[in-house]
Amino acid sequence: MNNLEMSVNVAINNWQQQVNAFNSVLDKLSTDDLLQEVAPNRNRGIYLLGHLVAVHDAMLPLLRFEEALYPELRPVFIEAADKTTETLPPAEQLKSQWNEVNNKLLAHYNALPADEWFTRHGSISEENFAHEPQRNRLNVLLSRTNHLSYHRGQLAFLLKKNQD
Repeated sequence: MNNLEMSVNVAINNWQQQVNAFNSVLDKLSTDDLLQEVAPNRNRGIYLLGHLVAVHDAMLPLLRFEEALYPELRPVFIEAADKTTETLPPAEQLKSQWNEVNNKLLAHYNALPADEWFTRHGSISEENFAHEPQRNRLNVLLSRTNHLSYHRGQLAFLLKKNQD
């Protein structure tokens, strides 16, 4: 394994570790727990779950793998704030979608040759990418890994609330 492949492998493994850590927290929360705010006047757990499903789903076309599986989640969980939409999908549905999206992403990650991670993502033109090569697929993976970690930390507050 060369340094390029090793670097990509580290990034993919970090992403998978964050998904696993999120799943560990999620598995300990009931549907009722997910309906609570993580802190006063903050997002509910179910909104954070839906938000992450929608964000990870949007990675499929952003990384130029395939079309989003659940584009209907974007307006509810990316374009709108929590508590501004009357009806949210059930927690069990979101959990299933979460698993499906992440399994798809991981399969694509593992199939993509290391050098392809340094090609442009889907939101930048070839012309602009020539001037901003850091706007590549690997950068998306790294930023979304950090995003997931941040929201996992928020969701963990629900576990703490249950222990108090």
